[in-house]
Amino acid sequence: MAKKYEKKIRNLVLIFGDQLDSNAAVFDHFDATQDAVLMMEVKEEATYIPQHKIRLAFFFSAMRHFAGELTDRGYVVHYVALDDPNNRGSFEAEITRWANKTRPQRLICARPGDFRVLEIVQTAAKSLNCELDVRPDTHFMSTVNDFKSFADGRKSLLLETFYRKMRRDHDILMKGKDPVGGNWNFDKDNRGVFGKKRPPKIKPPRSFRPDQTTQKVIKLVEREFPDSPGRLENFDYPVTHEQALAALGDFVKHRLEHFGTYQDAMVSDFPYLYHSRLSCVLNLHLLDPRKVIDDAIQAYRDKKAPINSVEGFVRQILGWREFVRGVYWFKMPEYAEMNALQADLPMPAFMWTAETEMNCIHQCVQQLIYYAYAHHIQRLMITGNFALLAGLAPREVEEWYLAVYADAFERVELRNT
Repeated sequence: MAKKYEKKIRNLVLIFGDQLDSNAAVFDHFDATQDAVLMMEVKEEATYIPQHKIRLAFFFSAMRHFAGELTDRGYVVHYVALDDPNNRGSFEAEITRWANKTRPQRLICARPGDFRVLEIVQTAAKSLNCELDVRPDTHFMSTVNDFKSFADGRKSLLLETFYRKMRRDHDILMKGKDPVGGNWNFDKDNRGVFGKKRPPKIKPPRSFRPDQTTQKVIKLVEREFPDSPGRLENFDYPVTHEQALAALGDFVKHRLEHFGTYQDAMVSDFPYLYHSRLSCVLNLHLLDPRKVIDDAIQAYRDKKAPINSVEGFVRQILGWREFVRGVYWFKMPEYAEMNALQADLPMPAFMWTAETEMNCIHQCVQQLIYYAYAHHIQRLMITGNFALLAGLAPREVEEWYLAVYADAFERVELRNT
């Protein structure tokens, strides 16, 4: 996958597994005759906490596909596979190894998704005595500085206040100065249940059969991480930009219409119901949130989805997703150690095995083992409330969330916890 590149280069562009966007700011003025890309699969990132096998396979497969796309476009890509015998096992060590090989004038990266990774890159650049250019992550619709301006001086940070600001700033679901439909929030219309009846036949999220690259990754994960939680036989996630677009189209066509009404519903043996399962591809930047929002709103304009479904869906992306990222960067690093209730109990073993008589917990955890997926009510109202009532240590809860969900990131799990 990598091309031999011996001479001293201008820029070494670092692409992490959650930044798979060919339109990212790191590629501004990229020159294949002077610059190169570095992508790394490293053991340290896969094991600093236990991680679901589906999550590992998803990251590695999406990364390998993206590296292939960049190579096909003529980019010079240095790709470090997990089982490469020269792989030193950490971001810092690999950045150092490749910087010594290519002798760049400058390291470039987008702001990493995790505070921890930003510190790693800064440490590596300092030890190399190499200039580091950390560019904004333009995938998100608000910047870290935007949120700081919003948050400074406020006694409390409320999602609803921020969400309304984002609606106004981006002119989304607005009619002049007023919200489309007359209300900012249709949450009261998003609490439908199926009662004693089972749900109707619902088309599940589009499934993507693992190609040769993904099959190799699945074998790699099974071989290298046999003790990681979860199972891999149900792996069918989209792993390319093209597949992510197909998954979006499938959701808008088949499930968005009823998403709002039943977004809080839970039914045994129905892991997805009307949910989109797009958080994974959004979080790896395989899908642009602006495209997702535009397509949902177009469905409303075409009278194919009601306002409570479209607004509820837009709120999760334009509101909650942007909000939790903003809070994370505004409050880190102290945020990670907060524990207002002094909760200190360890995570029970049944939260990994589903072997408990508490049926709600059993159902949620069993679903996680097979799919690495749960929607927001299962996450917050079931597992989250159990953790609160039991007095589980927040750091253990946050790390459990990171371990068991395919789409988990510290910026989200810290806020939820």
